[in-house]
Amino acid sequence: MSGRGGPTSSHSWRLRMWLRKQRNVLWLVLALLVGCAGPAGPSSQRTDVPDGMRQTTSAKRVTAAIAGESPGFAPGESIPGDDALHALANAGLVVIDDHGEPLAQLAEAVPTLENGLWKVFPDGHMELTWKMRADARWQDGAPFIADDLVFTTTVGQDSDLPSYGHEAYRSVERIQASDPRTLTIQWKDPYIFANHMFSHVFASPLPRHILENTYVENKESFTELPYWSSEYVGTGPFQVREWVLGSHVVLTAFDDFALGRPKIDEIDVRFISDTTTLAANILAGSVELTLGRALDLDKAIQVRDQWRDGTMDIGFKSWIAIFPQFVNPNPPIIADVRFRRALLHAIDRQQLADTIQGGLVPVAHSYLNPSEPEYREIEGSIVRYDYDVRKAGQMIEALGLAKGPDGTFRDSTGEHLSVEIRTIGVTAEKAILAVTDFWQRAGIATQPVTIPAARTRDTEYRATFPGFQIFQNPNDINGLLRLHSSNAPLPENNFRVTGNHSRYLIPEFDALIEKLFATIPRQERVQVLGQVVHHISDQLNVMGLYYGVEPAMITNRLQQAGARKVQTSVQSWNAHEWELSS
Repeated sequence: MSGRGGPTSSHSWRLRMWLRKQRNVLWLVLALLVGCAGPAGPSSQRTDVPDGMRQTTSAKRVTAAIAGESPGFAPGESIPGDDALHALANAGLVVIDDHGEPLAQLAEAVPTLENGLWKVFPDGHMELTWKMRADARWQDGAPFIADDLVFTTTVGQDSDLPSYGHEAYRSVERIQASDPRTLTIQWKDPYIFANHMFSHVFASPLPRHILENTYVENKESFTELPYWSSEYVGTGPFQVREWVLGSHVVLTAFDDFALGRPKIDEIDVRFISDTTTLAANILAGSVELTLGRALDLDKAIQVRDQWRDGTMDIGFKSWIAIFPQFVNPNPPIIADVRFRRALLHAIDRQQLADTIQGGLVPVAHSYLNPSEPEYREIEGSIVRYDYDVRKAGQMIEALGLAKGPDGTFRDSTGEHLSVEIRTIGVTAEKAILAVTDFWQRAGIATQPVTIPAARTRDTEYRATFPGFQIFQNPNDINGLLRLHSSNAPLPENNFRVTGNHSRYLIPEFDALIEKLFATIPRQERVQVLGQVVHHISDQLNVMGLYYGVEPAMITNRLQQAGARKVQTSVQSWNAHEWELSS
């Protein structure tokens, strides 16, 4: 019998009232801001265009915004939306589309096993051959050639420049340009995303003719060059015309872009750190597009409901999940999967998704979210735990516990069953309150703990939580590497690694992850992925609650633009196809 339909808990009422109060406060502020809408100040938006930079009135322009101040394109520190901004200015051999599939961009074709450009040898070595498009050019007119990618790899493998690195470089054994348009890469280990190299995913192309001298002669200043902002030269559909740090960047259409000149002439990207000011600018018509997670979901929904000239699009990003402790858990019953299954049955996760995420996301029954390209093929392997309080109670009773006079479970000695659940961050704080309430209603005494700011960098404290902890974590295929036992924070690694927050140390699960990342043929790889997803949903080493979303605000007159749909893609993957309606 389902647990749905019981009396509404006091917490649920308090949560709804809190959310309603926040909406009312925000709209009072927005009404004041929109009522006197004007320039948001030099650090947040630009209203003037310098002489000599004005185009004809027929030029097609879009004003976008990022919630923060982009530091530039040098690897290292970044803010949400930087990846979309970078992809406007720099293209790669491939781009990942909104279905998670690689499409040829500056390459003639994407290497695959089927077309023979991707070869896998019996000893595990691989070879990929890339052919450059003959019309691919840098924005200063120089040809885009294979030597640029050899240089990019040299920088990426340089231990003196770790911010340019990527885990995949460890598997690259040799790279060779046999002619200006042909590149061959030998891999010493299998890597399932080898044909994503030289894209926004990793190894974004660098111009050898501009950067090599500085790299060789003055490596220390490599990341400080004005090249990374105001003097940036890329291969993308738009080129930097003006960059004012802390204010804005203006990009104009690159006439010689390999896939054709963009349909929009100019994109003005403003840096607006204050999200209330950003929301007011959207409603006033001063901002027509947001890049990255510019507004949290509550604000985005409120803007959507008031913005007649635009709409909100969403894409899944990460998931909010409970990580149980597997190393010396307290109480020890947490290590029993039957107890974890009962706890998940006790949570009305649909109510969480509706209340916290505006009803825009489904329950996270699976590690992999429904927008990922492999989801439909592995859906049958998912174990589901529907909300059923009575079933949860029966499952806990079957473990030898019984409810006392106060309605909470106790063991055979009369000791209360009590668990602690921790979290950090605003998004997870909403979840922890709700989870605590559901578990207490099911008879499990639960103590919620918000990690104090003073202990956020205490890695041992963060790793050794006794019961459960709620995190918002990546949940794409790449993110599975985080769950490998090598990423468990333990005394032997001084708690310095992270990702496997549960400290789940099961060789069988590690072997599945390793097999997944070593299986190149897609059909076989999806079968292994199904086994991994089944293991997580069956053994509950991570207990999914609901998926995170990344909203994008888009004016009605901008066509073909949208939110990032899959985590390996980028919001501006098809910017050359964006178009303005009249």
